Amino acid sequence: MTRAALALGLGGAALLHAAPGATWLPTVRRLLPGLAGAGAPDHVALTFDDGPDPRSTPYFLGELDRLGCRATFFVLGEMLERHPDVGRRIAEAGHEIGVHGWRHQNALTTPPGRVAAEMGRATGLVSAVTGVRPAWYRPPYGVLSAETLVAARYWRLRPVLWTAWGRDWTERATPASVLASMAPGLRGGATLLLHDSDHTSAPGAWRSALGALGQLVDHCRSAGLRVGPLAEHGVD
Repeated sequence: MTRAALALGLGGAALLHAAPGATWLPTVRRLLPGLAGAGAPDHVALTFDDGPDPRSTPYFLGELDRLGCRATFFVLGEMLERHPDVGRRIAEAGHEIGVHGWRHQNALTTPPGRVAAEMGRATGLVSAVTGVRPAWYRPPYGVLSAETLVAARYWRLRPVLWTAWGRDWTERATPASVLASMAPGLRGGATLLLHDSDHTSAPGAWRSALGALGQLVDHCRSAGLRVGPLAEHGVD
């Protein structure tokens, strides 16, 4: 094989590996509604990433209980390993738990094989801690790769991203800014992304999502929309 052919082959393999990574872009997600989490027109899916975190997740559980609302929590394996009691509390409260990987790492910059192995490790831990096998996978940063797609299929996890997010991970985020960020995509069929932990965010940023949660749910319900986990969302 010539050097040119080898370079072409390696370049093609790299492109194949990285091509799914563009799914985090809004324009790409609009072309892939199932992957983005578009669901039933009378329902809104409420999801949280990066926990479980004993400093913040219990506040979200308390607010969701007050609202009479259930959600899907995408947990990191490393956080669940440290705080299994909080993970159990999520499940015991009737919420759904999905896999967010083991560490919050970009799949395109992770050594080959690690994402698949850690996805399986996180899946097994969720099952062991909660007694329920997870059904969903959300990649960190919303970045997929060829490996993550194959691994998700192997571990029987369905990849899902989001249709609207609150940008609640920044130092300047406030409840008002979270609601404003969500507003353009706040409609039936939406999958909303918030964070119940600042594990990978600015310190204390979770308070902006918590402060917005009540108004967010009330807004949806006043529009005649049901709010709940992905299991009730009817994603095609």
